[in-house]
Amino acid sequence: MINICVYGAGAIGGYLGCCLSKAGANVSLIARGPHKEAIEKNGLTLISKTGSETFHLKVTDNPGELSIQDYIIIAVKAHAITGIVKNLKPLLKEKTAVISAVNGIPWWYFYKANSGTNLENTHIDSVDPNGLIWDTINPKRAIGCVVYPACEIEKPGVIKHIEGNRFSLGEPSEVNSERLKTLSGLLISGGLKAPQKKQLRDEIWIKLWGNCSFNPLSAITGASLDILGADPSSRFLIQNLMEECQKVGEAVGAKFNISIENRINGAASIIGHKPSTRQDIELKRPLEIDPIMSAIIEIGTKLDIPTPMLKHVNGILKLKADCLGLYNRNELIDRLTV
Repeated sequence: MINICVYGAGAIGGYLGCCLSKAGANVSLIARGPHKEAIEKNGLTLISKTGSETFHLKVTDNPGELSIQDYIIIAVKAHAITGIVKNLKPLLKEKTAVISAVNGIPWWYFYKANSGTNLENTHIDSVDPNGLIWDTINPKRAIGCVVYPACEIEKPGVIKHIEGNRFSLGEPSEVNSERLKTLSGLLISGGLKAPQKKQLRDEIWIKLWGNCSFNPLSAITGASLDILGADPSSRFLIQNLMEECQKVGEAVGAKFNISIENRINGAASIIGHKPSTRQDIELKRPLEIDPIMSAIIEIGTKLDIPTPMLKHVNGILKLKADCLGLYNRNELIDRLTV
């Protein structure tokens, strides 16, 4: 049996854990607080459009209680990985694969990237300060993942699946490895879509297009996607942010196979939805800013690509979050000039 640890059994992590358990994997969850206690007592319940199902999975807040794993899925927010990465060491064996199911530019991005730049095999400080994740995990373990489902914790121990079931996967080296095929097969057996993508980095940038534009503007204004897309001023700003993002992405080899106009229209067609960064503000959770904005700015700075609009919006968002106590600029490393 394949051993899989999901580190961070929140909405997405819990959803993945349930689906992988359904596929026959031996799943262990890392959770804490009331959510952990509820899972221990009653199991983890997944509610979907087809009904609800409860999974009785091993759950702990101490990774040291677990044996070594074949796969570790990191489902905490990207800015929290640095704080938990040393806890992963007891779970690692030589061939353990690590999947970061997060938004934005992943910590392993320039490992075997073939970007044609001088950034090959280097870490990104705004995502991985001082290369701690890179050095501790080792990027050879990484499998890329782009997350599309929307889920929420309805109450401790209960996860509600709202929409979407695709987790795109890919090796940083762009090969279809056996470990990739195995993971994809498990996810598919658990009822998910899990395409194996050689050009996963393109997909990362397409999703990032929306993350770096709609997310911060919704966080600052409180407006939903459809309102932002319909308002001429915010739509103009979103277009500018996407244009800067695209220039940086193309400079490291990414291909954008749809137009900015269509990407904006697609997001704006979702009525009443507020993206994760705004949800975090409303729930008073630390904001995921650096992987979706600062990382683009950092790469642009290193390649002499101007990103003035991204810098301004990034600065305003960090100021708002700092004032709300959701981003401490004095504690988090930010080597970029805003």
